[in-house]
Parts: sequence; C-alpha cells; structure tokens
Amino acid sequence: MKLAILSRAPRAYSTQRLRAAAADRGHTVKVLDTLRFAIDLTDNEPDLQFRGKRLSQYDAIIPRIGNSITYYGTAVVRQFEQMDVYTPSTASGISNSRDKLRAMQILSRHGIAMPPTTFVRNRADVIPAIERVGGAPVVIKLLEGTQGIGVILAPSIKVAEAIIETLQSTRQNVLIQSFVKESKGRDVRALVVGDRVVAAMRRIAQGDEFRSNVHRGGSVEKVDVDPEFERTAVRAAQIMGLKVAGVDLLESDAGPLVMEVNSSPGLEGIETATKLDVAGAIVDYIDNQVAFPQIDVRERLAVSTGYGVAELVVHGDADLVGCSLGDSGLRERDITVLTLHRGSAVIPNPSFRQVLEAEDRLLCWGRLEEMRSMIPERPKRRPRVKKLPKHPIPEE
Repeated sequence: MKLAILSRAPRAYSTQRLRAAAADRGHTVKVLDTLRFAIDLTDNEPDLQFRGKRLSQYDAIIPRIGNSITYYGTAVVRQFEQMDVYTPSTASGISNSRDKLRAMQILSRHGIAMPPTTFVRNRADVIPAIERVGGAPVVIKLLEGTQGIGVILAPSIKVAEAIIETLQSTRQNVLIQSFVKESKGRDVRALVVGDRVVAAMRRIAQGDEFRSNVHRGGSVEKVDVDPEFERTAVRAAQIMGLKVAGVDLLESDAGPLVMEVNSSPGLEGIETATKLDVAGAIVDYIDNQVAFPQIDVRERLAVSTGYGVAELVVHGDADLVGCSLGDSGLRERDITVLTLHRGSAVIPNPSFRQVLEAEDRLLCWGRLEEMRSMIPERPKRRPRVKKLPKHPIPEE
C-alpha cells in the first residue's frame, strides 16, 4: 500500500507514529504538507499537484488537518476522494466535526445522548436558554475553541449572562450547555477505528480545574469502556463520517454523554496511558479498507433520473407490520431496502425473511414516485407543555 499522511507537522508525535507504523508493516509512506497541494481542475479527470508537479498515485491518505487550515485541508481531502483514493475521514466529516454547533445538530438528529445544549444570539434569549438547559451553573463554549480553550464554567445566571454578552460583543459565537456535576473534572476519550474502540483513557483535571484536557495540566489513565460507551462512541464517529476519531464522553448518572468528536485525535496521550499500538491499529484498518474508496452517494446517485434515497417509517397501523420484506411488495414497486433501523440497532442489507415491526425505519433506494406515495403527511409539532415550578407560590 502506498500511503500519504497529510500533515504540516512532520515531527509531531502522532505523525511520526503513523509513519513508523506504516513503514514497519512494509508500506510505502510519505508525509506531505497539506498546504503544498494545488487542486487541478483543468482536465477531465480530477487531479492534484504537489510542489508544482503532478502527484504520483496513492492508495490511501491519513488526513491530519489542523484547525487553522480546515477549509483548505478539507478541499484537498475532497479532491483525493474525487480521485477514488481511500481516506478514513471524509472531508465533510472533518468539516462537520470542526463546527461544534453543526456536529451537535447532526448527532442530536440521530438520537446520540449529549448534555442539554442551546444556541442563541439575541441578548433577550440568553436567560430563557440557560433555564432550558437546567439553570446555573452552565458551561459556555466558543464554537471555534480547541484543547479546552474557550470553555468557561459560569456559576450563576448573572455571571453567564455577562460572559455571553462580552463574547458576543467580540463577534464570538457560543454554546450554552448544561453542567454535568457528577463528571466534574473527568471525561473519557475513546479512540474509534472502524467499528470498534481500540483504546480509551480517562482524563482527570488538576485541582479545582473542571476542564480535563491534557493541555490544561490534566492527567490520564487507562480505562476499559463498557459496551454502552463503545456503542455510543462508534455510532457518533460513524454518523459524523469518520472511521478514525477521538470521541469525548462524560460519565453521567444517565449514561455516556458525547461532548465532542475529534477528526484528528492526538495519539501521544492515549498510547502512553494504554501502552497500546493505536497507530498500528489505524494503519491496519486502512490497509483492509483501501479497496473501498469513499463515495459521495448523493453525488453518484443523482444521475439516476427519477430514482433516489429515502427513509420510510413502518407505522403501527400500516399493512407492512408483521410482513416479511419478501412479502412487503417493495421489490415489485422498484424499491430496495439498504438498511433497517430498529431503535439503536442497524440491520444492513436485510434479507427477504426479515419481519417488519412498527416504527422500523427503512433506508431505501428506488423510484421516487413510488416512495413518495408511501410517505404519510408530516405530523404537526405538539406545543410544549410548560412545566410548573416544584413549589408554586400561593396566590395572595
């Protein structure tokens, strides 16, 4: 396998470990400066120039895209995707994970558990937003912050309001997030590779510091995550379009809560804490997947006029409940079921013998007119019931 590591820091621990792991396994590997690429759109076929010359052919890349060059770096990764070069992290996955708000919107849509979070811009909306996440204390996060920078714990509503007003006056966008008291100063970093967690560590803050980042002086220890934590971490990474990711989770009383999905996780802390060859696991995974380059399904399937991808929900009163896929009539209507989602479980390429249950979600490819006739009217949103205070004040 011929492998390129896209990195502006060839001497960084993570870059060197990935390079050594690939070389030890007999692969040809080079570290290429991401900013020295030129995206060539002059020919019929997508191409790249590197240092002014046409880039030789590679089987796979490992993107190590720094936060400061996200736009250009993801453009380069996207061009590699257009050239059918395998990448464990898609350009859209990297972009989505870098925007904290966008990432949380995507994860929330897929039912990933997270600390209650809100985003507002108008000053009049700040206090109601704080109350919606459970009241003070709250965590205030800059959307562009990394390594714990721009994460502030506000002990009261007044302090939170003042901090948010100050940050917004400097044109900073901030998230307001519930403070999970039971996990103060601790979180878990799970390193996801493919469909499993290959290593995990617990990060512990120093002293009264509530941020557990190693860059803030926190310590680390190896941890064996239970199946629920592993499932949550893997699902979060896959939903974001990342086959290699560092998923940060809080250990709450309600179970694992996802804080962040990192598309370029550092390897030094987790390899030191766990004594595991994480770099080798990443290279081995890429070697096994290199024959399957990333495909933008929306882009490739758009050329099939009249056909598309849609999600169909099996409602409790539908004729499909209790039917097998073979007897459902979907195939006769030119509809193919790609995956069946049942709760948090995913059944890929379900067989004709699979019996459908109420609330199953079917990801289908087929004739749009046929699928459109099976989609019921969208239900109207129910009005929120305002919760009464626990100790109502009696009327005078």
